[in-house]
Amino acid sequence: MDKLRSLAKPVSHLVIFGLLMLSLPLPAAHAGMIGTEAVLGAAQVQQDRERLRQALNRDDVKSQLIARGVDPSQVQARIDSLTDQEVQSLSGNINKLPAGGDALDLLVLVFIVLLITDILGFTNVFPFVKHPQR
Repeated sequence: MDKLRSLAKPVSHLVIFGLLMLSLPLPAAHAGMIGTEAVLGAAQVQQDRERLRQALNRDDVKSQLIARGVDPSQVQARIDSLTDQEVQSLSGNINKLPAGGDALDLLVLVFIVLLITDILGFTNVFPFVKHPQR
């Protein structure tokens, strides 16, 4: 009889604890229909994220990242931590960029910088810029 009582006490504590846990107010789960746009949007984000991973897994990109002191494993972790909007924005910007870069913009920028430094008297590159006599 004593053995039965010593066994019943922990079991009764467990039953009381279980009943108390069942009586706690828990939020109810609500199910609902999701639209086709949400499913397609999630699939598109997943494709964009995979496209970014593939672009950054290329050997030439990895070598450039390592040359600039960036660990490729950190790049993958950061891609995984991007929000859906950030992934779509980054993927859209990559798709809009020209494949070889836009050399004309770079040439115009270099010309403007050299012209400004020539006008200020730091350089003497262009013969058509009049320099004050010193």
